Amino acid sequence: MEIILLERVNKLGFPGEIVNVKPGYARNFLIPKSKALRATEASKTFFEERKKELEAQNELRIKEAKANISSIDGKFVVLIRQAGEDGRLFGSVSTRDIAEALTKAYGVEVKRNQVIIQDPVKYLGISEIEVALHADVSTKIKLNVARTEDEAGEAKKSYLSPEAKKTEGKEALLSPKKAAKKQKNEDELQASEDELEDSEDEQEA
Repeated sequence: MEIILLERVNKLGFPGEIVNVKPGYARNFLIPKSKALRATEASKTFFEERKKELEAQNELRIKEAKANISSIDGKFVVLIRQAGEDGRLFGSVSTRDIAEALTKAYGVEVKRNQVIIQDPVKYLGISEIEVALHADVSTKIKLNVARTEDEAGEAKKSYLSPEAKKTEGKEALLSPKKAAKKQKNEDELQASEDELEDSEDEQEA
């Protein structure tokens, strides 16, 4: 379906551009949210007549987004979840969960479609999540998934420790999944070493 954009839409285009999108995306999101109109002659005329007004509205949205995003820039948000011994979550973490937690913690209205998760959150730990309050205004927040508030506090303390910062780009920035796998490998290695020591002790005896 051809539509004419009334504001900038990430990965689609800028105000006034005519683009092709899937009908469902247009009918269920872009048009109801006043982000676009069907690309008819009437809508093209409408856009040209209201171009300056629409541009001013978009600038206002950018200004509001910048003001709001400063309240969550780089902040931590905690989600309490149950998990197995390896840190794998029993449930899922959705964009709605993160948006609601941010809104509750910092008083900034964040919608689920403004939270961008590149990789599914399946493990306990701290990971970076992108939040885009506008196509031109985004930031990264720290998602802290833990079993309890105390555990979340310890994870944050460890994450911010000088030792963790020294290893930035290495262990400190491992994804929760890789960190859990790394810990499992270390535990298995330690268990093997313990068995070897026990065996040697028995032989000496």
